[in-house]
Amino acid sequence: MRTMWMATLALVLGTTGAHAQAGGAAKKAEPTAKAPAASTAPDELSEDGKTIYALGLSVGKDLSLFALSPEEVKILQRGVADGMAGTSTFEPKEYAPRIQAFAKSRQAQAGSAALERAAKEPGAVKLPTGVVYRETEAGNGKSPRITDTVKVHYEGRLVDGSVFDTSAKRGIPVEFPLNGVIACWTQGVARMKVGGKAKLTCPGATAYGERPPPGSRIPPNAVLIFDVELVDIPGDTSKQP
Repeated sequence: MRTMWMATLALVLGTTGAHAQAGGAAKKAEPTAKAPAASTAPDELSEDGKTIYALGLSVGKDLSLFALSPEEVKILQRGVADGMAGTSTFEPKEYAPRIQAFAKSRQAQAGSAALERAAKEPGAVKLPTGVVYRETEAGNGKSPRITDTVKVHYEGRLVDGSVFDTSAKRGIPVEFPLNGVIACWTQGVARMKVGGKAKLTCPGATAYGERPPPGSRIPPNAVLIFDVELVDIPGDTSKQP
């Protein structure tokens, strides 16, 4: 699973190993300047401080997939602190398989909860495949057939709210054959009308399943949420050679 939390674990394991080879906990480095208070706004930090904050923010976003409770977060923080200090005799490598199983379990729970919440939203329609479709703005044009090419603006999010892709950053809508994308999109966008907007909550089996796009932050079997605007239906793919 290509997520930042694995890199964090590797960092902690490496730090622990370095301390052990050095014969115990490392000595604290002498501070060159007074450390900023934890409540200091990110924009007010030094460049190094901003870099460290960005590291923590990235790790935190990926760890959000575990859906940890406040008490569990405290245990996590203790583990990180002990790993950095080299003060624990606990062997985390032995728990690597359980960590992955725990991550999958929590991810599945978070995904199921997101689908349940989406299905309860006003106007939501749950399709036979489990896709939850909700019109957020009515369109006044025609609806596409699955053989049509559609032009859309969209934003894709994980269940923790983090955005993994958006057409807004590119500034132009995207065109694709409706029968050439993930099943959730084929089923959901086919219900839309030109000029309309909708929210699609996609079970993992109707999204990328076990094989998310290479290099993406999408975990395997992740439930995904898309906000879609159907801009136009520029072509009928059934007439193309």
